[in-house]
Amino acid sequence: MKKLMVALGLLSLAGGAFAAGKPCEELKSEIAAKLDAKGVSGYSLEIVDKGAAADRKVVGTCDGGTKEIVYKK
Repeated sequence: MKKLMVALGLLSLAGGAFAAGKPCEELKSEIAAKLDAKGVSGYSLEIVDKGAAADRKVVGTCDGGTKEIVYKK
């Protein structure tokens, strides 16, 4: 069981690293599709430089970790 937990932890880290390398527009489209599928409306997604999120929630990292996708309702 301990090995399974370690394997899942490593896979989640690898998944995060993979997502960080995605182009921003592609990742933004994927996030928007997931939000739309859940019935979320009245939101905005914006691509900003890393660390410039201010009062918005960071929902993704792209372009090798140099940009963030932020969500605001």
